[in-house]
Amino acid sequence: MTAQTLDGKAILATIKKELRGRVAALAERGITPGLGTVLVGNDPGSSWYVNAKHKDCAEIGISSIRRDLSADSSLDDVLSVVRELNEDPACTGFLVQQPTGLDENQILAAVDPGKDVDGLHPTNLGWLVLGQEAPLPCTPVGCIELLRRYDVPIAGARVVVVGRGITVGRPLSLILTRRSENATVVQCHTGTVDLAAEVRRADIVIAAAGVPGLITGNMIKPGAAVLDVGVSRVVEEGRSVIAGDVAADVADVAGWVSPNPGGVGPMTRAMLLSNVVAIAEKQAAQELAAAGHGAG
Repeated sequence: MTAQTLDGKAILATIKKELRGRVAALAERGITPGLGTVLVGNDPGSSWYVNAKHKDCAEIGISSIRRDLSADSSLDDVLSVVRELNEDPACTGFLVQQPTGLDENQILAAVDPGKDVDGLHPTNLGWLVLGQEAPLPCTPVGCIELLRRYDVPIAGARVVVVGRGITVGRPLSLILTRRSENATVVQCHTGTVDLAAEVRRADIVIAAAGVPGLITGNMIKPGAAVLDVGVSRVVEEGRSVIAGDVAADVADVAGWVSPNPGGVGPMTRAMLLSNVVAIAEKQAAQELAAAGHGAG
């Protein structure tokens, strides 16, 4: 069996086309969504991600608001910029690119929950637990959207999520158990006893543990869907390269496999754009409703 590729790059391009129409509709009402980013330091990976996000924005008509700070910036420096973006009406939503080397929880808590395009503010994660509408974390929603776009059955599927991080593993398990997805979820991690036995029972495996090559072909049910969210650095032939959690031989057994890079990563970018546009649409609807109420 040769697995079908879950091509995140192709789906990102499709979603951009869809979002252009929504952004154009907002523009007709005089509204331009704006994405803000806060980057601390000059880490190459973080810089690449921020540049890619603003390139995506330019392609669909979202304005960019960049705040690039030096590596020696203090927590107060970052919090000052966060307050500025909270109050800036041109900024629909924003994110502080991680890592900053500072108190991430304090920075995250300072963001206006209504402008939290990463969906990781404690308030928004709380709404997720309670099943209420709020911005959702981009990578977990990107995983689900990627499966949907390739018609991988989710409802009734047994999904094994490998990883318990707050960015992917924990929120992903919560989202998958909502009525709109209706999956049965087993959350595993690096401390799981007999991880292979759990994974072999899964219709869908989502690996987000950050352990290179953790999921191998002999652990996969034939025909299962496998998403690789892991990002680690390993040394190959004397140079540092990115490695995922899923070994190459998984493609010989699985029905669907997301490449890494090119799978979930582009979907994270797509969902970030979707969050910005959705927040702008919600604000526009609220303003319209308020205007109508005032006219009455």
